[in-house]
Amino acid sequence: MSFMTRPTARHPKLPVNELGLTVRDYEGGMSTLCAGCGHDSITAAIVQSAFELSIPTHRFAKLSGIGCSSKTPAYFLRDSHGFNSTHGRMPSVATGANSANRDLTYIGVSGDGDSLSIGMGQFAHAIRRNLNMVYIIENNGVYGLTKGQFSAAADKGSKAKKGEVNLQPAIDPCQTAITLGASFVARSFSGDKDQLVPLLKAAMKHQGFSLVDIISPCVTFNDHVGSTKSYEYTRAHFSPAIATDFVPPAEEIKAKYNEGEAMQVELHDGSHIVLRKIDKDFNPTDRISAMSNLQKNNAAGEITTGLLYVDESQAEMHELNNTSSTPLVDLPYDKVCPGNDMLQKIQARYR
Repeated sequence: MSFMTRPTARHPKLPVNELGLTVRDYEGGMSTLCAGCGHDSITAAIVQSAFELSIPTHRFAKLSGIGCSSKTPAYFLRDSHGFNSTHGRMPSVATGANSANRDLTYIGVSGDGDSLSIGMGQFAHAIRRNLNMVYIIENNGVYGLTKGQFSAAADKGSKAKKGEVNLQPAIDPCQTAITLGASFVARSFSGDKDQLVPLLKAAMKHQGFSLVDIISPCVTFNDHVGSTKSYEYTRAHFSPAIATDFVPPAEEIKAKYNEGEAMQVELHDGSHIVLRKIDKDFNPTDRISAMSNLQKNNAAGEITTGLLYVDESQAEMHELNNTSSTPLVDLPYDKVCPGNDMLQKIQARYR
C-alpha cells in the first residue's frame, strides 16, 4: 500500500461533476508500482469513471486480495471504504460487506493469479450468487510480486523472462465467467482509455456481478518477446516482458483503434500483442455468440475487447435471497437480533 499522499493543490478551473467534485477528489495515494505499469492506467480509468458518474466518494467500497493488482485500491477513492484481504479471498469479504450494506458501490480489484488460481473457487461463487459488484481482473499473466512465475492466465507456448516455456493451457476469465452464468462480462486493454472508461461506467451501473478483465502488461516480468501478455503483443498481438532486473522509467502505452478492427501493440521491449475490438453490430446478449467470438479470435492469436456479454434479467444476490431493502447496518437492534424466544422457535423447527 502507498502511504504517500498526493498534493492537495488543484487547478481552479478543473471541471466539476453533478456533486461539485473534481476528478482530483476521486484520487488516492501516490503509486509505488513500476513506472509504465498498466495497473496505473486502470487506476486512472476507475477515477475518471467514478467522477463522470457523480457517485459520492464515501459511497464506494473497494476490496482486494494479494498481488501487484491488489495494491491499486490505495491509489484511488481515498475517501471510500476499503479492505485488503488475503490471497484469493476478496470475493468472500465483498459478499459479507455487500450483505451488510447493499447501498454501496463495490469495486473488487484482483489479479489473474489471485482470481484464477488460489481464488478460483471464490471467484466462481461470487458469479453464481450474482453478487452486485464490479470485479476487475488486472491481467498480466504472471505473479509479479514473486518474480514472474506463470499465472493460470499465461497462454500455452508463451515464454517467461528467463526463457521457460509455459506448457499448460490458459484459463480465460471471460469464457469462464460466461460459462458460469455471469450477467456482465467485458474485456479491455489498460492503454485504451476510450474503451475502458465507458466499460467501467457500465459495470458500475449494472445490477449484479460485472467482470471487467483488463489486459495490463507487467513491464518488469512479462513485457518481453515471447510473452502473450506484453504491451507489444497486446497492441499487435500481445507482448513479452523486459529481460533485465533494472526497470527503466517507461511511457504509458496507449492504444486507439476502431470497432471491428485489430491492432498490433508494441511493448516496451519491442515485442507485440494483437487486440481486436468487437464489431459495433455484435450482439452482447447472445451467450453462444459471445463464446464463439472469443474462441475464434483466440485461435487467431487475438485478444477480444469490448462488452462481451450482458444479461439484465438475472436477479442479483439480495433479490435471490429476498433480503431487507434496508441495509442490515441500518436496521434497529431488535430487528437484527429478535431475542432468545424467537431464536428458540427457529431452533425448534430443526429438532
